[in-house]
Amino acid sequence: MIITQELLDELTAKAKVSVRLRMHYDLRDSAEDDSMRMLNAIEPGTVIPVHRHRETSEDVIVLRGDVMEVLFNDSGDEIERYHLVAGSDCIACHVPKGVYHTCRSLASGSVIFEFKNGRYDPLTTEDFLSQK
Repeated sequence: MIITQELLDELTAKAKVSVRLRMHYDLRDSAEDDSMRMLNAIEPGTVIPVHRHRETSEDVIVLRGDVMEVLFNDSGDEIERYHLVAGSDCIACHVPKGVYHTCRSLASGSVIFEFKNGRYDPLTTEDFLSQK
């Protein structure tokens, strides 16, 4: 498969009408694929809860648009932020294992590519941070 602008347009159109203002596209080869690789179209106003992955780091690449990846310490204080803009000098970031983070869309039509080791299971692989 190839990732085309047409695919990103279709994903963005679905995100815009989704109540969550985001839509993902699974890039794994099968349900047995023990990774998380996905496209995520995220529109301004979407809320991705602040969370961390207990067993793996995560990498984020912005394919289109403008996003802010924000990292937090265990107390919920912001410790770092990465402004990722497609086509700029800063298009990707690495979130270390166990670090709380979220991603915010700053422009309509933004699409990110996210990948990490291990399957997504919110009951066993992630912790959510209650915001102050």
